[in-house]
Amino acid sequence: RYGHATPELTDRLKFELKTIKEMGFVDYFLIVWDFVNFAKRNGISVGPGRGSTAGSLVAYCLEITDLDPIKYDLLFERFLNPGRKSLPDADIDFAVEGRDRVINYVAEKYGRDRVAQIITFGTMAARAAVRDAGRVLEIPYGVVDKVAKLIPEGPGQTLDACLKPGQPLKEEYDADATAREIVDLAKPLEGLTRQDSIHAAGVVIGAKPLIETVPLQQKGSDQEVVTQFAMGDIEALGLLKIDFLGLRNLDVLEKARELVGNGIDWSTLPLDDKKVYEMLAKGDATGVFQFESSGMRDALRLVKPTQFEDLIALVALYRPGPMGYIPVYARRKHGQEQATYIDERLKGITSVSHGICIFQEQYLQIAKQIAGFTPAEADDLRKAIGKKDHKLMASLKEKFLEGCASSNTTPAVAYRTAYMRAHHPREYMAALISSVMNTKDRVPFYVNACDEMGIEVLPPDVNQSQLDFAVVEGKIRFGLSAVKNVGEPAARAIIRARDEGTAFTSIWDFTERVDPQCANKRALESLVKCGALDSTGDSRIGMLEVLEQALAWGARQQADRLAGQASIFDLGEPSETKSRSHPSVPVRDADKNELLRMEKETLGVYVSEHPLHAVRDQLRLKTDCTLAETEKRRDGEVVTVGGIVSAVKQLTTKKGEPMVFLRLDDVTGSAECVVFNSVYAAARELCTADRILVVKGRVDHKQEGETKLIAMEVSAFEAVTPRRDVTLKIDARLARAGIVRELATLVRDFPGDSRVHLLLQMTEGTKELVLGPQYKVKPVPDFFAEAKALLGEAAVL
Repeated sequence: RYGHATPELTDRLKFELKTIKEMGFVDYFLIVWDFVNFAKRNGISVGPGRGSTAGSLVAYCLEITDLDPIKYDLLFERFLNPGRKSLPDADIDFAVEGRDRVINYVAEKYGRDRVAQIITFGTMAARAAVRDAGRVLEIPYGVVDKVAKLIPEGPGQTLDACLKPGQPLKEEYDADATAREIVDLAKPLEGLTRQDSIHAAGVVIGAKPLIETVPLQQKGSDQEVVTQFAMGDIEALGLLKIDFLGLRNLDVLEKARELVGNGIDWSTLPLDDKKVYEMLAKGDATGVFQFESSGMRDALRLVKPTQFEDLIALVALYRPGPMGYIPVYARRKHGQEQATYIDERLKGITSVSHGICIFQEQYLQIAKQIAGFTPAEADDLRKAIGKKDHKLMASLKEKFLEGCASSNTTPAVAYRTAYMRAHHPREYMAALISSVMNTKDRVPFYVNACDEMGIEVLPPDVNQSQLDFAVVEGKIRFGLSAVKNVGEPAARAIIRARDEGTAFTSIWDFTERVDPQCANKRALESLVKCGALDSTGDSRIGMLEVLEQALAWGARQQADRLAGQASIFDLGEPSETKSRSHPSVPVRDADKNELLRMEKETLGVYVSEHPLHAVRDQLRLKTDCTLAETEKRRDGEVVTVGGIVSAVKQLTTKKGEPMVFLRLDDVTGSAECVVFNSVYAAARELCTADRILVVKGRVDHKQEGETKLIAMEVSAFEAVTPRRDVTLKIDARLARAGIVRELATLVRDFPGDSRVHLLLQMTEGTKELVLGPQYKVKPVPDFFAEAKALLGEAAVL
């Protein structure tokens, strides 16, 4: 893989091979190489490598991984440590659609009695225990919900910790007898096993039949063989455990490559592609693996990556512990702050990350080179930091001081997705939407992203659409199998009939040629409603009126054809003559709003035109959160959203008070909004279908995972005259070096029609400058947020 073997490469390879042989892991490497090779030979996409496996030069030379450990200073000791006999931990990513084939290959090759998936146990967390206790005690939901929300969100929260003095739950526990009753019953429930399931990735391979070592069971509809011991016990027994991970992004990349059709070779992608970094520096990363969250997009705009190492650093920094160092990294990268080192030896270890210790490899090197740790002791420290083991860290502290985050996964898959999005945006977005078309929330989100990228998404068309989303004449065409009630068999039957003949000319022609067993009444009705038969020239309402007649006509024609009765009479008969045997389609059609409603009903998203499209930018100015973002906001957080009411459900509470559930849609998705009587009384006339509303509410994450908004205020949206000019104030006396250059970059990132006025506060007074027409901006919330972050809250007037 290197062409020419340098002494450094030869020494590293000899060391690794010697270690692998001495520790008895030759068979392990051959097994992993075997199934990875099988996957590649059979067109199943394999990830470039993740975790400690990426540190092995042997794995790279065997093409188990595609990450060069020498180039990225990845350490073999993270994978196999000669000072400690522990099983290596291999995590291999496969395309979701091919993962089961790889596991099946392993089972067939090594024996089905020696291969099994691993069980995992779900335990009852503190919040769940409180909710279950309240349910059993038959305490009203509102009371239980109040107690449960006093427990902070996130993993690792315990009732004992929340009952310490000063904690909100402790105060409620002491003050309220009902809360005390709930918590007392919840305590013994916390931590109990609630259910078992199959581990998402873990597979165990035994040298002999597994039943001789671990208890087994069969689970699921496919009766898969699963161990009854969990992951920790499997590892303690010394059994070989490998994680076969399914990564949807690999499926997306393969689909996009197939749509592009020019045989892109992932291993030869240039990692210094200017277009990729220009795109990411703007925070334009929707759909890019690991970088599409709003927080990560903000980090991209701050750091403005220019090289692959910046992406590696961002992935490592964007986690709860080191996240505060992102601004430091950005300042040091752009020369606004000098990196300092308490020991010159640290410079050689952390200079690549601007003096910030980010990677586990760096901790290993510091422990060995500066603190004098043995490789085994250094690995102990690395594991303690990575797993936040405070007890182990404390035990190593004194030795570390005397001698003197958490992942090294290079974002190769992320870079590939960014490359495809930058260079082949239509093919990539088509593949991306295809991968999520079975989810109700992500399709609208990505369709809106396409609109913002200037890519038109067209409704389905029986004469153009493929099974999945596809690129047609520079636009993305909706896939047939994404239409409600139209499954894959129906979509394939439509495509097959079209390919075997010509384009469909009418609903009668469609029912005559497409297998009615596949495309039944419900499927055809959905196809008509979403506009998939509009290319025949008939109206949707007209086709719905004759739909049952058309189905009966088609069934008769197909039955006669199968019986051979029509062939003689049809010879040479023109289609115009045949069409007289059925009535014409009525020309009446619905109004625009009704057509859009039908489209939303059958596709789950407005495609031809969103009702909010004309006011989208103005609506953003009145809100601080999109509906798609609500699921990522904290439980109980107050947000302001806007959208069009697509459904209204009125109920009466036990107290006899009216309340409503509203379904709000915006261009990114939808959410349910609960309007209790206290708010509904003042907003009754507003809570009607097709009204555009602005709602201030509290985010409510239900136990089952659905996010709702509890309305606090409901108001009508009123369009206003768009803001034409933007005024920014800069104190030239205090401004740091480079601020003007950064402001120019920010303005270029948001091109629009509004002029920018700069108020420069100088020693001799305030001077106003109006930037030239090339610096006009789009005054959207993201621009103002970044301007405030750059210049200060008071600088945006």
